[in-house]
Amino acid sequence: MLLLVQYTLVFASVLLLVALGGCISEHSGVINLALEGIMVIGALGGALVMKFLPYTHGESSQFLMFICVLGAAVLFGVIYSTLLAFACINLKADQTIVGTALNMLGTALATVVVKSMNTAISPDDHSSEIKYIDAKKAFLTNVGDFELNWFMIVAVIMLVVAFVLLYKTKFGLRLRACGEHPQAAASVGISVFKMRWAGVLLSGLLGGLGGITYITVGVSTWKFENGVAGFGFLSLAVMIFGAWHPFKIAGAALLFGLFRALGNVYNGFDFLKALNIPSAVYNMLPYIVSLIVLAFTSKKSRAPKAEGIPYDKGMR
Repeated sequence: MLLLVQYTLVFASVLLLVALGGCISEHSGVINLALEGIMVIGALGGALVMKFLPYTHGESSQFLMFICVLGAAVLFGVIYSTLLAFACINLKADQTIVGTALNMLGTALATVVVKSMNTAISPDDHSSEIKYIDAKKAFLTNVGDFELNWFMIVAVIMLVVAFVLLYKTKFGLRLRACGEHPQAAASVGISVFKMRWAGVLLSGLLGGLGGITYITVGVSTWKFENGVAGFGFLSLAVMIFGAWHPFKIAGAALLFGLFRALGNVYNGFDFLKALNIPSAVYNMLPYIVSLIVLAFTSKKSRAPKAEGIPYDKGMR
């Protein structure tokens, strides 16, 4: 049971971070379908630091590793999200098409980079895998029998920050205004372009964090050609189910995280093993649940009115 709780919290942390990123972006008026690709690129940045930054088992080295990995994941995620922002905000490209393209590009780009790096280090190594066996220990702390991942704490902090940012600051009010009625926002002197750029870059920050959190769950190596198993799209479902509100998103993330965790730990429950259900079914559960939930809740959900619509000063 403890292992189920542990995996649920870690997977929920991933979904929460990425869904909050999508939420902030959509509140600014830009649909960020590129979260999957941003997660992969953010994970790449963090994994490269884990591979090349020397790590010793001391508290100072542990903290340095954590900060550097977190910083690299954020930096890579933000940089990659600029492609979405420039295409959708400045060039007014179709946000769905751009997001889909960036998802495919993200996995392909990460695979090429890692394969090239591995080949340069060892000519016989053509894999897309990065190993970070020792460095991963920098993110883990044992609290009794519970293994605490530091990214769980980061996710909780980001939840509070996102709520305060969106609902307790002038910045959040202006951001949400740009997602509801950008022409009205512009009429009172708010720069819609700047607000939307800020929203997309913040989603890149959170998406990059979600990516590095995901690849460090339970494993000490990652093959980048595998991407992130659809967690970017699953996070969008969490965001919609959570009605674009941070705390509701947190509840949805816990629910979806629970179903995802069952795929990892169902062997530990005798009553689940007795059902003789193939393991693939448990791995499919969060995606099946997302389809069912969205089928029943999508009509009642209220997205920001101007999301997905390129800003045009001449429109009323």
